[in-house]
Amino acid sequence: MDERRRKLKFRAYHRGFREMDLLMGSFADHAIVDMSDAELDEFERLLDIPDWDVYAWLIGKADVPDNYKGPVIDKLLAFRFAAMPG
Repeated sequence: MDERRRKLKFRAYHRGFREMDLLMGSFADHAIVDMSDAELDEFERLLDIPDWDVYAWLIGKADVPDNYKGPVIDKLLAFRFAAMPG
């Protein structure tokens, strides 16, 4: 795995609270190897968003704002619901 992917994976596992560490880190384990450069850019952008905002999107308490919609958040949402239904 290249250095950029390793750093993003580390950041995904060190979000700030355990639920986000597990969600983002597990997603990175599952998807980061196959991400294109554009998808890595999008994932990095998602990692810059405050935990509670992303968590609200992932648990369905808030809609993803249009400016954050894209293939990576779609994959992350699908992963979340496949891995942890309900």
